[in-house]
Amino acid sequence: MEKIASFKIDHDKLQKGMYVSRIDGDIVTYDIRMKKPNNNDFLSTGAMHTFEHLFATYARNTEFKDNVIYIGPMGCRTGFYFLVRNKISNQQALDIVKRSLEFVKNFEGEIPGSKRQECGNYLDHDLNGAKTVAIDMIGVLKDWTVEKMNYEYHF
Repeated sequence: MEKIASFKIDHDKLQKGMYVSRIDGDIVTYDIRMKKPNNNDFLSTGAMHTFEHLFATYARNTEFKDNVIYIGPMGCRTGFYFLVRNKISNQQALDIVKRSLEFVKNFEGEIPGSKRQECGNYLDHDLNGAKTVAIDMIGVLKDWTVEKMNYEYHF
């Protein structure tokens, strides 16, 4: 079988950030790398789960909601995939992510979709953990530019 593109990236060199992972027709997949791979520091399941609920809720309520396709965690627990239609520019996608991070950082109250009837693992949430991840990524992406969204820029 052919090796998929994301497995061709040297994960020992990959740093935290936001990257264009792939483009398939009108779908752009962004790699939001929140932890340095293979560094024995991974997203906890509770923080990751809460972050997903909050990020998805925010992004799907922006002016670009009709172009947001998917937001979900990576199985390796080092980040998230953010899939959008290419009607959203790379700069707009970066802005959505930055605004989502601020939303998570400042969120108070009941986590959207966290009731038993709404969530398949409603007991595994960690708002403080999600906020910690958001605060860290705000620092990482503070001066991030569209030019930095290319993996090769960093290698």
